[in-house]
Amino acid sequence: MHYYIAILEKDATSDYSVLFPDLPGVVTAGTTLDDARAMAEEALAFHIEGMIADGEAVPPPSSLDEIMADPANRDGVMFFAVPMAKAMEAA
Repeated sequence: MHYYIAILEKDATSDYSVLFPDLPGVVTAGTTLDDARAMAEEALAFHIEGMIADGEAVPPPSSLDEIMADPANRDGVMFFAVPMAKAMEAA
């Protein structure tokens, strides 16, 4: 099963923010880790639903190695968000 990798970031004065390197512009946040994870799943499914509705191709998930090759991604914590199939089903 393929998963979109999300990057979790937090500093002392912020909520937990989540972004998806494979889908620029998909960003969400939560006040707790559980909230951030749930919001990430919802944001990803909503974005993919919009891409499908607009006739856009949904990119396949990148591997962890591909994402980590970008120095901009190295400061966050990686976590697997939503299986690609589940996100497609929600759309």
